[in-house]
Amino acid sequence: MTADRHASGDFTFRPLDPLSDAELLHGWVTHPKASFWMMQDASLPDVEREYMAIAAAEHHDAFLGLHKGVPSFLMERYDPRYVELVGLYEPLPGDVGMHFLTAPSAVRIPGFTRGVITAVMRELFADPATRRVVVEPDVRNTAVHALNETVGFRPEAVIQKPEKEALLSFCTREQFEAAVRERELAI
Repeated sequence: MTADRHASGDFTFRPLDPLSDAELLHGWVTHPKASFWMMQDASLPDVEREYMAIAAAEHHDAFLGLHKGVPSFLMERYDPRYVELVGLYEPLPGDVGMHFLTAPSAVRIPGFTRGVITAVMRELFADPATRRVVVEPDVRNTAVHALNETVGFRPEAVIQKPEKEALLSFCTREQFEAAVRERELAI
């Protein structure tokens, strides 16, 4: 069984604790595989400050993702009307922004990252108010574009953010459910 076929209970979420989780996160966000996270040179206090600011924010949340009880990924949820995408597109009611990062690992598990993004999307769509998930990865991050497509994201436009040129993409609840069904039928 690949990670993509894990029972939904294999992936769980808890609110991120900016102080007690900072050391763990520091290792993740400064790892070479996290270059698109744009925190390569962050110190431990930088990471603490960043996630303390998110914890204090009204329209931005961070969660630690666990795989079988082990911290394995980070998920951020934000309201694009107030965070990240203000003035860069016209948000619709029910839009929710998302970032995710898997922890670096010496062991490659086929399908794991796809399992993570599927769990993240399920978690976001568990809120009935969420109608569409919005992402804005760096245009150069072709691996995440392909991964996003596997869960139903469709690119909308290239936008210029202060820190990067980004591919604005959307995934409705229906697109996500169709992508998951199609993937399950293919297995």
